[in-house]
Amino acid sequence: MNVRVLYLILALALTACSSAPKQQNSVEQTIVNQADDAAAEARFSQNLNELLTQVSQTQNIPLSTLESGFFDAKTIPSIRKLVLPPSGAFKKNWLVYRKRFVEPVRLKAGRAFWDENQAYLSQVAQDTGVPAEIIVAIIGIETIYGRQTGNFRVKDVLSTLAFSYPETPNKAAREQLFKDQLKELILLCWSEAGGKTQGVTSGVNQSRLNACLNQNSSYAGAIGLPQFMPSSIRSFAVDGDGDGRIDLKQSPKDAIASVANFMKKHGWQTGMPISFPVQADAIEAAKNLADGEPQLKHTVQELIDKGILTKQQGDLQSGGVEPQSKAFIVDLPYPDKDGNDQAQYFVGLNNFLTIVQYNRSYFYAQSVAEFAQALGYKNQSVVPTENTSKKSGSKTASEKSKTKKLGAKKKSKSTEL
Repeated sequence: MNVRVLYLILALALTACSSAPKQQNSVEQTIVNQADDAAAEARFSQNLNELLTQVSQTQNIPLSTLESGFFDAKTIPSIRKLVLPPSGAFKKNWLVYRKRFVEPVRLKAGRAFWDENQAYLSQVAQDTGVPAEIIVAIIGIETIYGRQTGNFRVKDVLSTLAFSYPETPNKAAREQLFKDQLKELILLCWSEAGGKTQGVTSGVNQSRLNACLNQNSSYAGAIGLPQFMPSSIRSFAVDGDGDGRIDLKQSPKDAIASVANFMKKHGWQTGMPISFPVQADAIEAAKNLADGEPQLKHTVQELIDKGILTKQQGDLQSGGVEPQSKAFIVDLPYPDKDGNDQAQYFVGLNNFLTIVQYNRSYFYAQSVAEFAQALGYKNQSVVPTENTSKKSGSKTASEKSKTKKLGAKKKSKSTEL
């Protein structure tokens, strides 16, 4: 049995079996609370130990190595409060959210970050097709370029949310999600410590393993400048500076390359817009189509026919956005000064959904779009159709985008954005 579990069970038994005389209500209450805390801590440790045993067996990692890394793992009560859903009286407020993230301090820091990494941002944008403004906007909104990366130990965060998630309707699903992330963290740190999966244990550095498990994260377990969860680090993070390791906390190049790779792998369409505001006289039409589902279900032509878009927006008439391109309605609610429900409406295209894959929030995605525009991003198609319309007209926007990208590469490898 895990030594930590045994200690806590003994502590619980001693508390529960205490024969000390009852003196005051306050003392009784303290003893009850101690017993409750000890019981919860014992359950936490038992569940954690079961997970470590499972990972040890399935990945053939020595259990003693994992126990050494988690011997001091603990629950963090404040995190349980932070993940609670808002109260029933809470109203989402797009205007307040936007003001928090698209604001002078972050924009100034964003321009400075761009200046410091201009050459590399240009290279990554050219190689991946993800604009530098988008990359800079995401890192700025996530952590203000490393200023706010969280101050909780990641193993404590994920353990708390995996085994002590607060009582909510989606508790089971959320706990499973964080159990999976905890397993991903273990495999990530095992690899960083020199271990290989399926049993190659030589050269494993326990200190390096512990340092990885103990690194700081957000209250949800996100790590580094771009706030990647462990699974995203393992799947999408890139060694941008070429030093042989991925460091999202200290290496801006690693963070830049990783964000771009994530966006590319999640379907970013080079040269395509993100979203367009709905026409003022078509708010009701847009409202009727806003169902909250992040799915591309309406064609651009359909939205033009309904008056929700115009051909002049972006360059829908002369650009690379085809009439049959898919879109959906984005609603961003806020209360007015009298507390009445209002909303701003946008038409989200494929690239909007790509940003939503990074953070599943319409507020977040539109903030990234507007932050990027404040940095100079042109929210319009950059793929001309005039020349291709004389031909067969069968090329898709994506194919024309790739043609544009390849042509740009042949012209220059050092074009600055």
